[in-house]
Amino acid sequence: MKKFKEFIPLWKYIKEDRRKILLLMFFLFISSFSFIFTGYLVGNALESVTDGNIKRAIICLILYFINSAIIDDFFGIYARKELEKIESKISRNLSYSAYNKVLNLPAEAFEEKTSGEIINRVTQDANQLSFVFGRVIRIITTFITTFIIFFYIIYNSYFMALEILFVLGLLALLLKKYNPLMKDAHKKRKAKQDIQTSLVTESVRGIREIKTLGIKKNLLKEGGKNVDAIDQGNIKEIKLNRDFNIIGGILRTLMEVVVFITGAIQLYYGQITVTFFIAMTYYVYRYTWLMEEVNDFSIEYQKLNVALSRINDLIENRLYNDVPYGKKDIKDVKGVLEFKNVSFGYPNEDLTLKKFNLTLNPNRKIAVVGKSGQGKSTLFNLVTRIFDVNDGEVLLDGVNIKDLTEKSLNRNISIIRQDPFIFNRTIKENFKLIDENITLKEIRKYTKMAYLDDYIMSLPKKYDTILGEGGVNLSGGQKQRLSIARTLAKQSKIVLLDEATSALDNNSQEYIKKSIDNLVKDHTVVIVAHRLSTIIDADEIYVVDEGKIVDNGTHEELLKKSKIYNNLYLNEDSDSN
Repeated sequence: MKKFKEFIPLWKYIKEDRRKILLLMFFLFISSFSFIFTGYLVGNALESVTDGNIKRAIICLILYFINSAIIDDFFGIYARKELEKIESKISRNLSYSAYNKVLNLPAEAFEEKTSGEIINRVTQDANQLSFVFGRVIRIITTFITTFIIFFYIIYNSYFMALEILFVLGLLALLLKKYNPLMKDAHKKRKAKQDIQTSLVTESVRGIREIKTLGIKKNLLKEGGKNVDAIDQGNIKEIKLNRDFNIIGGILRTLMEVVVFITGAIQLYYGQITVTFFIAMTYYVYRYTWLMEEVNDFSIEYQKLNVALSRINDLIENRLYNDVPYGKKDIKDVKGVLEFKNVSFGYPNEDLTLKKFNLTLNPNRKIAVVGKSGQGKSTLFNLVTRIFDVNDGEVLLDGVNIKDLTEKSLNRNISIIRQDPFIFNRTIKENFKLIDENITLKEIRKYTKMAYLDDYIMSLPKKYDTILGEGGVNLSGGQKQRLSIARTLAKQSKIVLLDEATSALDNNSQEYIKKSIDNLVKDHTVVIVAHRLSTIIDADEIYVVDEGKIVDNGTHEELLKKSKIYNNLYLNEDSDSN
């Protein structure tokens, strides 16, 4: 049972089709069971001819036609095709569940696992299931009928039965030896494929940098090594499959020859009938067909077992647990954000924040500044629950954000990052992801607030312009303004800006500052900034150093009392000269 543990989670995916599957298994059993009579009818027809009983021979042949053409073909073909539909459905649902799990993985999963590995688990591994499920059922039904046939063989010739058992025993030993080898080889090849998929994904997204840095040859060299490693893995699997199939083929031929020789000898001495001998020419091929199916399936099974294991790692939370959310839904949010005795450190690193305390009130433009690595952006990661605090609480209107539903948290908090992610869709579709019912008029209202509408309307396809992978068709400043417009469309109470104006020219930056000022009227606006010139008009500025708030006040106040802020401001001023 342990060998089939990876198949157990599949049970829930066939829940609504269980009755149909049982019916199809019954049809396959009827189709397979009908074969029991095939050999007997043909054998009896031939023996009837030799005995001069033409009438009985014709009756046997008519029954053979009904049995083979109608029962075997109709039930068998219908069941196999319907099972293929169910397989496709299971594969689709499995892929969707894996994708759903990926979207719920914690942030550390994407730091520890490559994008290629995650992509392959969701796509290739799920598709590995296709056409295997029905094959398993066919093997099971065939095994049952061959088991029944075995008793018929014992009744007529126990010697033939022992010969068949002996060869099947050799096959079992062969499977025991080769199955672990094939599984290990396939697992290693999949790991190499993950690395290559990651490289291709990075190359597509970073094509501009690749060209400008002149690193195409280096990446091609790396890709070549990956392809060679995958090819070596393929060759190893092919060699194992070749050796396995050769030995399996020899065993099948051995069974046929030994059984036929034994049958001929026993027929010669009158120990068996012509009917049984002819029937055995059918039945022995049934066993060799079963052996061939088992041989082939054992190879596919190892691949499927690896694929299911990789998918189940995601679906069954073996690698990472889903981010847990609460059940509280806040309505009419005021926008008070509080960090209460918060301590946090990234995995395998020292604490970034230590007993951190800060209260951010609504309708104010608030800035957080400090040297690099002091925890400024970390605050945003904690508020959005990209990471969770090690100790302490992050509160929204007095409610721990861990107690909020995912919808409530995401609805009320938006973030605009330094390098925003833009989806490879049209401009309009990027907004439709936020609100599928949003109108073009509403979209233009937000892009005007971000001072981007004029540029979009100058494009040939306007709002139907496809933006490319990661927004590659936009400049850095345009991507940030589009991100701001997209956030405005979300209408969150709390808006976080993580260096959101850093890539803008001075003219655009002024426009964005005006947009932010408009937001302050009924939002909580928090800005993390390195460029202090962008936040000198903030209502409150907090200075972070070594994971704690060390000073706060307005720009003018901090220039007078904060040495750290003074140094930051003077260094920036000198850098700009």
